[in-house]
Amino acid sequence: VQLQAFGGGLVQAGGSLRLSCAASGGTFSSYVLGWFRQAPGKEREFVAAISRTGGSAPYADSVKGRFTISRDSAKNTAYLQMNSLKPEDTAVYYCAAKRSLYYPPTFHTEYDYWGQGTLVTVSS
Repeated sequence: VQLQAFGGGLVQAGGSLRLSCAASGGTFSSYVLGWFRQAPGKEREFVAAISRTGGSAPYADSVKGRFTISRDSAKNTAYLQMNSLKPEDTAVYYCAAKRSLYYPPTFHTEYDYWGQGTLVTVSS
């Protein structure tokens, strides 16, 4: 499966952005999906993930209550709605996919497919 992430940009603190991850070349419903981010000089960190049906969606503590992950099988697209953005949310955001029947993993090494990343910059 190929993934393409887009929707990043520059936003002021307190603002919102919605990231999209478009999938192609695979059976979308066979994959669990995740969003990760990497700030300059830091390791890639988990943001959110979603199961094949959308019934399970773990979040990092740092984004819980502010970010919402979702998926639309008709459009083969996953989304990350980001509200109440903070300067510390500034990073390159990546979407990832893993063919799995189970609970979506939260560690980046468990994912097999990656999009190219989209930059989110939150100004104070």
